[in-house]
Amino acid sequence: MKSDLVIVYHRQPYEEVVENGEVVFRENKSPNGIVPTLKSFFGTVEQCSWVAWKQADTPEEADFPRVVRIQDSYGEYKVSRLPLRSDQVKSFYHVTSKEALWPILHSFPEKYDYDPVDWSQFREVNWLFAEAAAAEATDDAIVWVHDYNLWLTPAYLRQINPRLKVAFFHHTPFPAPDVFNILPWREEIVDSLLACDLVGFHIPRYAANFVNVARGLRDVQITESIAVEPGLSPVGRALSEPTIPFKLAHEGRIVHMDACPVGTNANYISDIVERDATCAQVETIRAGLNGRRLLISVGRSDYTKGTLDMLETYQRLLERRPELRGQVQLLCVSVAANGNMTVYQQVQQDIEAAVGRINGRYATLDWQPILLFTGGIPFEQLVAYYRAADVCWITPLRDGLNLVCKEYVAAREGLGGALILSEFTGAAVEMPHALLTNPYSTRAMDAVVDQALDMPEEEQQHRMAKLLESVRNYDHNHWANHTMQRFAELRHPQASAVSDDVDLA
Repeated sequence: MKSDLVIVYHRQPYEEVVENGEVVFRENKSPNGIVPTLKSFFGTVEQCSWVAWKQADTPEEADFPRVVRIQDSYGEYKVSRLPLRSDQVKSFYHVTSKEALWPILHSFPEKYDYDPVDWSQFREVNWLFAEAAAAEATDDAIVWVHDYNLWLTPAYLRQINPRLKVAFFHHTPFPAPDVFNILPWREEIVDSLLACDLVGFHIPRYAANFVNVARGLRDVQITESIAVEPGLSPVGRALSEPTIPFKLAHEGRIVHMDACPVGTNANYISDIVERDATCAQVETIRAGLNGRRLLISVGRSDYTKGTLDMLETYQRLLERRPELRGQVQLLCVSVAANGNMTVYQQVQQDIEAAVGRINGRYATLDWQPILLFTGGIPFEQLVAYYRAADVCWITPLRDGLNLVCKEYVAAREGLGGALILSEFTGAAVEMPHALLTNPYSTRAMDAVVDQALDMPEEEQQHRMAKLLESVRNYDHNHWANHTMQRFAELRHPQASAVSDDVDLA
């Protein structure tokens, strides 16, 4: 049976492991994050499918079922696994997506590498995704494509079945025209996104940037703009945007625009916080600190995350304020990238070298300034560290959204604490009560870490309460309900709301 909603995302919606010689599909360990949030849409329609890739030596003779039916706590759904050769995965994902597209999206043109790109391979893989998605969809289905590595899939879907409703959600930043137009494939990419019925972004600035790109390359008219809702439009911030283009006219079609940030599952984090095991772990962490104040920073080993800048700021802190030596400790979680991602290997080496240099200079027999974790930490354990941390330090140079800052706030419910947040994270527009800073300025970074450490308890409590209010307002349920309303408008243009809210708790 074909599906009314087809989600197209490069990752499979479960963990595939081998137990006793048999392949087992395990539900994701944490219901927090984008994959579990997307899976929660399965309960909103009668039939739903997910399309992802799976590596195969010979796709024509793949030794795994192309389509599997899964039943877990999210319901029953189908997963169509698109077999890709290792060279296809490397070219489409590790090279084109990460070495050419990623740096442009994050406004790092100096990192852009055009030479190794095989664009014909990128087209081929996107066509295969479109074919797989169309095969799963009813004629009036909504096919919801996710992220920049599938930029060309919407245009191919439109070719295969023009009756489909095609939606796209962009999880990364979208840069201004002068940066985006560095890409030699810019017109093909924009044409594909303009083939959608709905194009969504986390925040209004990214939507505005896309529209400016589209208007510069094609005959596109803004037919309707709307004011940004108050919770997403703080005045005077780096990513502030007062209005959002709501509808575009292009070649006789209407393209709907959207901006709504993905949220975290705050209730789930609260449940973890209240568990006896978590409480015991928090006490163990605090006991191990011996009265020191804990600062935590969590991210991937990626040049966009600003980890080196953060470490340099921490070194300056220890130099500027010697009284803090032995009184603070930084837990830096910088998860190493996939071994195939050669573009990030130097970043990881530089981070490890910086941590070694700082520890070597300032450590004593009973104090190590920085604890560096380069492997993933189980989410329940990470929540315990959030709960114990006095400061969360999230200062990417660019970030599409960032869920870590939201997780920290949810974990600190009822407590004070300080959230240092880069102005250039998408989440900054919905979290004005964080200590917002410019990570490109050493003075700004030095000042904000001083402010975080010196903040009175009363101010901590006030800011954290306001931040928690925002995190709960823009949680995963809000994103789901908002998205379902936009889908309803695509199916029934006169609809202004869905009849029932979706509860993803």
